[in-house]
Amino acid sequence: MAVDEARKFFDGAELDMSGHAAEWVGHRTEWCSVRARGDEKSPELRVQIRPAAAHRSSGAAEQPGAAPIGHGWNGSFIVRGGPEAAVLVDCAPLAGQGLLVLTRAPEFARELSAAQVTQVARLATETARRAAERFGCEGELGERPTTVDRPTGTTRPVAEATGTCRGAVSRDVAEALRATAVREGEAGRTLTEECEVERGEHGDLVLTAYYGPSSEQERYLDRRYPGSVTGSRTRSHPCPGALGTGYFKLTPPKGEDGEPTSVDEATSEAMTDVLAAFASASGARHGCQVS
Repeated sequence: MAVDEARKFFDGAELDMSGHAAEWVGHRTEWCSVRARGDEKSPELRVQIRPAAAHRSSGAAEQPGAAPIGHGWNGSFIVRGGPEAAVLVDCAPLAGQGLLVLTRAPEFARELSAAQVTQVARLATETARRAAERFGCEGELGERPTTVDRPTGTTRPVAEATGTCRGAVSRDVAEALRATAVREGEAGRTLTEECEVERGEHGDLVLTAYYGPSSEQERYLDRRYPGSVTGSRTRSHPCPGALGTGYFKLTPPKGEDGEPTSVDEATSEAMTDVLAAFASASGARHGCQVS
């Protein structure tokens, strides 16, 4: 763990640390928690390090509303009560060819300073840097974050999409889908990302991209529970290193009976087109083979 980054979270205080290692989906995983020494009311930082093959994704890695950590990393940052971060590093020596580092501060973000929130992301990236050296990883590493964006969803006219929906909805497709707007997050290299196509009374479409452990998890769940994805459309693209297979899904609107609503041929074709465009745009940002 990047102890120096943890200490900065606690304004330089000495630390009490505890940790253990155990099997997680058949692979060795390490957990560590840290807090200010002698302060029973101190916030707590939690760190998890595991190979990408331990594919039950969790934390910031599986959250479609997360913001990209940026600064050259494949990683996600989200605030769900407390801040959470996830970083994925290419690592051929490890199962799944990747190293996943998760960090979180369970305390509500409003109880933390802006500097402490940023330190949660720094703890993830700098722990990943040290772990990459320890395990002999070859993947390119990013820079220590100077800032981190809190995730915010933004609703925009279709033609003005600049984030996760950019390039996904052409004018012709928007007309065929009766799209009124898109709701999107910041574009980057998050491990799970989402674009929502708003269609008013016709029901919204949700486009989701999954990478690395998130992709492994989603594909596993879809195979095991095929009824849960009835009416959904999916695509896959090969991606470099630990990102593995990029998995892209369109979830259609459902009626009161819980079943997907019926669509005409033109709308069906537009759904196929918008998923393909979304997969290409998102995959290209992550360096995947989308041509």
